[in-house]
Order: sequence, then C-alpha cells, then structure tokens
Amino acid sequence: MPAACYVAPVTDDEIQHLIEDATFDYTMGDNEAALAKLARATTAAPASFEAWHALAEIHFSLRHFDEALLAANQAHAVRPEDLFINTTLSRIWMEKGDKPMAEKYGAQAKILSWKDQLKNPEAAKEGL
Repeated sequence: MPAACYVAPVTDDEIQHLIEDATFDYTMGDNEAALAKLARATTAAPASFEAWHALAEIHFSLRHFDEALLAANQAHAVRPEDLFINTTLSRIWMEKGDKPMAEKYGAQAKILSWKDQLKNPEAAKEGL
C-alpha cells in the first residue's frame, strides 16, 4: 500500500484530545475550528458518544437545529440510556417545534434521573 493512502489509526486519547480542543475552541469563539475538530473526531471514531454529544451541543448553541439533531441521534444510538443526551434531544425537538417528541425525550430523561437517584440515594440528597 502506498504511504499516501495509509491513514494511521486514531487512539482514544487522540479522540479525547480533539474533543477537548474543540470545546476550548468553542469557548474562545472559534466555532468553525470546534466543528472541524469534532467532525474529524466523529469520522475517526463513529462510536464516540462524547464527540457526537459535543457536536450536538455546539450545533444547538449555534441554532443549527437540524445538524444538532443528526449529531444527537448518533450519540443516542451509541448510548440511549444517557440522561444528558435525552435532555439534549428534548431541547432540540422543542426548538424545532415538535412538542410531542420533546416530551418523549424529556420523559425519558426524567425516568433516567429517577433511576440514578434510586441507585445513588446519598448523592441525590446532597444534590450531586
């Protein structure tokens, strides 16, 4: 195989670094760099929940609701029992004007929150 065609595998640490760099770029106002890094992360590691969720949140904050929904659906496919992605999906659907879908994911988030409280009653008492 010619060297020009070889793509080195991406490690979990490299993906995490891309996500952290993208988050920093976003907080500094460099939205394009953040989106580009998260696109690289999701392409290299399509099963990275964290990359998809970060991409969804940045698109949401930029009011790119269709793109946010696509990324959130990918994150949800990876980790459907995550409280935060269900909350994100609820927020996206509400902004898109689909109250039944927003309520569906909001209810799922509430159920997951209750499950977590039952598993960790001391943390729930302390508000953690």
